[in-house]
Amino acid sequence: MEADESIWRTDAATLRDVVLDPNAMEARLGGCTELERVWVLSLLGRHEEAVIEGQALLAASKDRFQALLVLANAYQRMYRWHDAAKLQEQALRLSRTRTREANVRHQIGRRLFDEGLYRDAAAEFDWAASLFGAAGRVEAARSSRQARDRALEVHRQASFGDNEIQACAEGTGQPESGPEGDLLR
Repeated sequence: MEADESIWRTDAATLRDVVLDPNAMEARLGGCTELERVWVLSLLGRHEEAVIEGQALLAASKDRFQALLVLANAYQRMYRWHDAAKLQEQALRLSRTRTREANVRHQIGRRLFDEGLYRDAAAEFDWAASLFGAAGRVEAARSSRQARDRALEVHRQASFGDNEIQACAEGTGQPESGPEGDLLR
């Protein structure tokens, strides 16, 4: 994973995986598993290829869990949230362990964050953190808690903006002036 840190990372603000070194990421395509290939194609923005290969991988998989998640990720990166959600729900039904369920919950949280459903995303990240913690996956739990905190932060910012818009629409967002033109607070 240390070598990967110079190639890609998860952006803390958007919670999306971003490529830092496209040439190195492209070079990975030659020596990776079919599963990783779908993920790499998605990261490189080769979405249609990722979906085609992900669908083929899913059709051929005996254990569909990982294939469902990587294909869901490909759909998510294309903003095809409904398709991603359906696959994530299938993966959730197949999870069977705390760690697998936590992985699905975390990915659902990332999709909900992308959709702008920050409070719902925070709840999924919190659930993932609890499951990861119960499974002894300390770093994964920490990552899910950080994602939860980011989702709550963005939710508060979005809610504040919505409240300002609502106040202006209702006519209550305008500052009031006193007799001398000073703002009343």
